[in-house]
Amino acid sequence: MVEQGWEPTAVFGAAEVTGPSMVPTLRHRDQLLVHYGARLRVGDVAVLRHPLQQDLLIVKRLVDRRGAGWWVLGDNPDAEVVDSRAFGVVPAELVLGRVRARYRPIRAGRQRSAVVVLSWLVSAVRPVLADRSVSRRLRAR
Repeated sequence: MVEQGWEPTAVFGAAEVTGPSMVPTLRHRDQLLVHYGARLRVGDVAVLRHPLQQDLLIVKRLVDRRGAGWWVLGDNPDAEVVDSRAFGVVPAELVLGRVRARYRPIRAGRQRSAVVVLSWLVSAVRPVLADRSVSRRLRAR
């Protein structure tokens, strides 16, 4: 699940991950940089409206294009099933944007010196890359 920080009227926005469904790619409380309206491809991680509860935003990997929608899955096979295995194909209009990067917040109570901020940038900010092999792996199972 995702808590949204910006409305999708902007080109870029922020969101926060809640829950373990995208581990190891994303973790609970990761902050996301979301590119709304970006071109989407198989393997991308995206923010979308839950098809059965559209006021809820979720983050999933786009696994396969099926007709006018997407088959989406979480990266964590041990997490509760809240993806296309539970609700089917997600209509394309419910996919809001592509996740470009994730960052972990600086721990509370840490000083904000230049060294600490630089260390945080190097260790906590990462691009979220598409996994182009995801659909091939799933078809092979």
